[in-house]
Parts: sequence; C-alpha cells; structure tokens
Amino acid sequence: MGSTPQPRRGNTRQRIQDVALELFAEQGYEKTSLREISEKLDVTKAALYYHFKTKEDILISIFEDLNRPVEELIAWGKEQPRTLETKKELLIRYSDALAAAAPLFRFMQENQATVRDLSIGETIKGRVVTLVDLIKEPDAPLTDQVRCFTALFTLHAGMFALKDFDGDPEDKRKAVLEVAFDLITQAHGPDPAS
Repeated sequence: MGSTPQPRRGNTRQRIQDVALELFAEQGYEKTSLREISEKLDVTKAALYYHFKTKEDILISIFEDLNRPVEELIAWGKEQPRTLETKKELLIRYSDALAAAAPLFRFMQENQATVRDLSIGETIKGRVVTLVDLIKEPDAPLTDQVRCFTALFTLHAGMFALKDFDGDPEDKRKAVLEVAFDLITQAHGPDPAS
C-alpha cells in the first residue's frame, strides 16, 4: 500500500477541471484531447471518462460550478426592491463572482468561437440579459438601457483590460466599480417611483 498523494484542489473531479482549463488556456480548447488531460493528471483515460465523457462535459461542469454564485445573485436580486443601493450591491456581488471565475473568463475571452458554439454561450448571454434587467428600470429609455449594459460590461472589461495596467488589483477593482456605479446612478434617474 503506497501513500496517497495529496490532492491539489479538492477531489478528482475538481483536479480534472483545473488541469483541463489550464490546458484549454495554454493550447486552445480544440487542440486539447482527453488523452492529454488524463496524461497530465497521471490517471487513466477510463478514470477520466468515469467523471466526464467529453471535453464539452468538462467545460460545462467548470462553467456551472463557477457560475453558481451568479445564479444565486440573480435569485437574490429578483427578491430585492429596485433601489439604487440594491443595484450597487448587485454590481459588487457580480464583481466578486467574476473575480472568483477569472480563469474561466480568461479562457472564454481567448476561445470566443468555441464558447459561442457550445451551449454555455447562450447561457452566458441569458444571464447578462437577466442582470441588465435587474439593474435597469422597467421602462428605461434606450440610453439608460445602454448605461446598464455598459455597467456590466465595464466589470467584464475591467478583468481583462486593467490586468496590464500598473497598480494594486484592489484599487483597479474599486475604480472599475466606481465607473459602473456612475453608469447605473445615471440610469437610475432622480425618482424612479414617479
């Protein structure tokens, strides 16, 4: 009986996800095979197959795990009053969820065609539309709808565009949130109750 190796992150399923995402990012989704994933993990292809039948299954599972906080955020947002404070809290929580899912979003940025072809592309689009609906007023004029969409996009863009800027990551995150807050504050209008 040999000693059991310490898992890097949780269980075998999570290790498969981590290694697959690493390989997808390094060499592209299309060029990565299940065999390469199993070799890098030092497990048999059968062991890998026990958890995931296809590369798409791996990618979808990563997406679902990392996006659970976004689903929870949407559910929370639907229960809240449509105040400016709620909208700001939605943006803060969404920013946190994006930070936690940074490796997946980097992969998606670099493999947009692949993501579009997979079922997760539609899911992502649907979630963004739902979040925009939560931060915009129901009868918002088009310019305010654009402001709300841009507020979310600012959080996405901030993850990628600002990574090459000098400065503290937390300061950059705060700056991105401030810009997003400015946009939704403008879109929120002076008195939505009237």
